[in-house]
Amino acid sequence: SRNFYVSTLGLVVSDEDERTCHLRGLAEACHHSLVLELDEEGAGSCRRIGFRVFLDEDLDIAHDWFRDRGLPAEWVDMPYQGRTLHVSDPAGTPLELCAHMETRPRLHIDFAHYKGAHAQRLDHFQTFAPNTYELTAFYGELGFRNSEYLTHGDKLLSAFMYRKGTCLDLAIVENTGPALHHFAYTVSESRDIFTACDWAGILGYGEGVERGPGRHGPGGMLFTYLRDPDGHRVEVFNSHYQTIDTEVEPVRWDAASLSTNARWGLPALEKWYFEASPFVGAPQTPPAEPPKPMSLERFLLEQPLP
Repeated sequence: SRNFYVSTLGLVVSDEDERTCHLRGLAEACHHSLVLELDEEGAGSCRRIGFRVFLDEDLDIAHDWFRDRGLPAEWVDMPYQGRTLHVSDPAGTPLELCAHMETRPRLHIDFAHYKGAHAQRLDHFQTFAPNTYELTAFYGELGFRNSEYLTHGDKLLSAFMYRKGTCLDLAIVENTGPALHHFAYTVSESRDIFTACDWAGILGYGEGVERGPGRHGPGGMLFTYLRDPDGHRVEVFNSHYQTIDTEVEPVRWDAASLSTNARWGLPALEKWYFEASPFVGAPQTPPAEPPKPMSLERFLLEQPLP
């Protein structure tokens, strides 16, 4: 896994020992955005996803806010971070909140030492939840806003939510969950998306190039998805548009349109829609109605014979 993220994606090792590796993107000054932990029993699972708050005082507010809603909130000690709070959302997704972290020099202009796809920074997560509408309302209370959303009739299937002024920090998709569908790193140049695929092939990870390169409908960014040696899905893409103008309304997408999958090219394999990394210790619940995406298998089956 370390070799995959360093040599294929181009992440930088901040610190490591025999069981743990802390990684960051080239443009990231804070100590880590990804932590790999050796765990023979929990391989293929995710411990939690993390968000930052501005001030230590915000952590105290968050602690009481989660506790008041009957949700877990526990103070923990984490290496290289300041005070850290572990909480869970109503779907059971384990979250980590902190305000401060040790720093290291940014390496975004240290071109002589670039590796792989030159990944710059962690950008967003996509998770599965059994009820997208309810969880979207919850994160709305936390201050997240919607940039785009996907519906089928009156049913909300997925929501793209943000805090940092781009169109996405957290995507919530209705499916068996909680589970982590993918996490995503930005690259500076569009060609680096192809570079990720090339290095995956060179280093023996070529079968893990799962989807793309392509262009999303929602967001409109170029992308590719890869699976790491433990099966976790990571996206490499070329960033987002800004969402700093409060009067801009969220964009609605119709699930019946193929352009919700990609602006061009074929739909993704069925496994892309259904496979995800489980969270450690978080029981999963299926949605009331199983999703029926237009997968590549379904698309080919429904095509008329020539």
